[in-house]
Parts: sequence; C-alpha cells; structure tokens
Amino acid sequence: MKELSLNDFSVIVGIDWADQKHDICEFHANDQSYSTSIISSKSESVHEWATNLQQRFPGQMIAVACELKKGPLVYALMKHAHIVILPIHPATVARYRNAFKPSGAKSDVLDAKVQVELVQTHFDKLTALKPDTVEVRALAQLVEYRRKLVQDRVDLTNSITWHLKNYFPQVLDWFTEKDSHLFADFVLRWPTLESLKGARRTTLTNFMHQHNVRKKQLIDQRIDTIKDAVALTDDDGVILPNRLMAESIAQQIKSLLGSIETMDKEIRRLYKSMDDRAIFDSLPGAGPQMAPRLLVAFGSNRDRYSDASEVQRYGGIAPVIESSCNKSWTHWRYSCPKFLRQTFVEWAGQSVRYSFLAKAYYEQQKQKEKPHNTIIRSLAFKWIRIVFRCWQDRTPYNEVKYLQALRNRRAPLLEFAAQG
Repeated sequence: MKELSLNDFSVIVGIDWADQKHDICEFHANDQSYSTSIISSKSESVHEWATNLQQRFPGQMIAVACELKKGPLVYALMKHAHIVILPIHPATVARYRNAFKPSGAKSDVLDAKVQVELVQTHFDKLTALKPDTVEVRALAQLVEYRRKLVQDRVDLTNSITWHLKNYFPQVLDWFTEKDSHLFADFVLRWPTLESLKGARRTTLTNFMHQHNVRKKQLIDQRIDTIKDAVALTDDDGVILPNRLMAESIAQQIKSLLGSIETMDKEIRRLYKSMDDRAIFDSLPGAGPQMAPRLLVAFGSNRDRYSDASEVQRYGGIAPVIESSCNKSWTHWRYSCPKFLRQTFVEWAGQSVRYSFLAKAYYEQQKQKEKPHNTIIRSLAFKWIRIVFRCWQDRTPYNEVKYLQALRNRRAPLLEFAAQG
C-alpha cells in the first residue's frame, strides 16, 4: 500500500464524539467549503452516515479525524473501506484550540473543525489507523481485560479480608491464598466461627479433599486450630453485617475466578494460533501470562515501527528530555498506553529471576545505588531493543548467542558479572 498524502482525500472529516451524539465537520477540497452536522451515536446512525458519504463521493477515500483509537465509534467506522481513520490526541486538539481561542471559548462543532484543520496543516505528523489482524486485536483486548479482572480479584480479596478481620479473623490465618475457590467456598459454607465449630471432623476433612488439599498433617493442624479458636466478638451488631458482606464478596470471588479461567483458555487458544509465538515463548520469564501480552505489544505488522526507539517511546519506556536555556531535565513519559508500559515493566522485573543478562544488569545498577524502579525501567528499555531485533528477524531469543556477542564486544556488563 502506497504512502498516503493529503491530496489523496477529497473530503476531510472531523468528529467530536460524545456518548449520545457526534458533531461532524466536513471540508470539501473541490470547492474549499465546510459543512457541519450532528448524528446520533447509535450504530445505525453511524453506519448510515458513513454509507451516505460513500454515495456522495463514490470511489474516493475520506479522511476521518477523531480523538479515539478504539471504542464504538472507531469500531463502526472500521467496517467501511473508503474511510481512513486519523486518531488525534485529545490534548493536541485542546491546545490547538486554546492557541487561537485564548478566551477559552469551546463547542463541540469547534472541536470538530479544529480536527479538520489539524489534518490540513499537520497531515505528515499524523498516523492513519492500520488495524492488526483479527486474532491479534482480539488477543490484545483479552489480555488487557484479563489484567483488569485480576485487579478486581485483588480488590475483592482486600475487601473480604477487611470484613473478616472484624468478626472472624482466624480464617485468614488458616488459608494463605484468599483468591481461591477453596477460601471462597469455605467462607460460604462456614461464614462464622460458631457455624464452623459445629462441623464434624469428617465433614471438614472431606471438604479439604474435595478442594485438592490432601496433606493429612495440614488438615489435622487446621481442624485442631478450629476447635481451639475463640470468637473475636459475639455482638450480632458486628457479626451480621460483616458476615453478609463476606458471603457476598466470596460469591463474587468465585464468579471472577471462573471468568478468569475462561479468559485464560481463550487467550491460550488464540496465542497458540500465532506464528510469532515462538519468539515470545523464548523470552526469559515471559511465561503463559506475559508472553501473549508481549506479542500484542509488537503485533504482527513489521512495518508498524521503523526501529526499536519508536516502540520505546510509544510504550512510555523512553524518558522525556526537556531543555530550556542552559538547563535540561529528564522525566517520566506521561502520555502513553498505560497497559503497554505496564507490560514491559512487569516483564522486565520478572526477567531478573530467569535471565543471567538481566540479573547482571540489575546488580550492576544496584551497585551504582540506582532505585529499584529506575533499574527495572532501564532494563525494560534494553529488552525492547533486543526483542525488536528478534521480532524483525522472526528469530527466537537465544541468550547464549547474545552473551557471546557481548563477549566479542568486551561489554563492561560481562566484566562486571565476571567480577561478581
């Protein structure tokens, strides 16, 4: 596909989207005229508008600028081949508007027109949305949604812990994993110490066996501790509300665990179908959870990034350097896909346990008294360069080969490791 230019579009559209309606500004290159309209945010209205554009301008490509890269509006527009979507960051629109409207005057129609002007004047700085394959896009959303479910699990675990501490703290000592079917089922079956003390030893033993707890010593220890436990309080004004909350949260934990398991199966199925999975399976510490996240971080389109530095900047790993007069300073990159940055940072931290190279680098930087988070971000920066090369060459990572290359260059990192 040839590189697009502004002259390829006879119509430029800016859309200021909202929950209930979308304000639209159209620029027609033929007569240099503008027109505005408003459509409903309902999918039928969006499709009708897009189809109408094709009928009015048959055989022509239409540039549509909006402040989104994903969401219902983008998904609806992606169905139409004649539309090229140009995402513009909302902050760019706001700053451009304020530059020429210092009074702060704002309207949805004005924002739509601002987007048209940005396309007209800065087309070379915008990147058209080029969706990856269906499988990669599905996997990308699944791994992100799974991460959100895991965070929900953490929040629910913290919540049930707080409520149990108020009236039944012993159960928290008996089970180390609060985010498990075993713990949730236990709380649901015996939500109070009083109800638990009435249970027979065989009933408790069978319950443990049904949840794959087989160690007799552990089971006996738990049962003996239960018999000796003393209730924190016998005040129903405390027990009743906290018990009901604990039971409610336990049900939510069970449901959430089932949802995560279902999502894990679908992630594995999609990931196994990917041609690039061998590359990401080879990365130290990636594992079944992180490898799919790293795969979608790079995608399948080798033309998406020209070099590793683009990945580092887009992923929020490369720091931002600002300078003014004779001063310069470096700071965290504020605007970036947060989940993508989280993926790179989490994997870099995990790699220290599984990679000689990552461990050596971590110890080297630690000796220089660098903070842990700074070291991990710096390590993620280095890993992106390595993985980018593997991704471009379609070659799995080989640490032995990479260490040999470092030896040939007499890299200081290996000298430090040898001294250690």
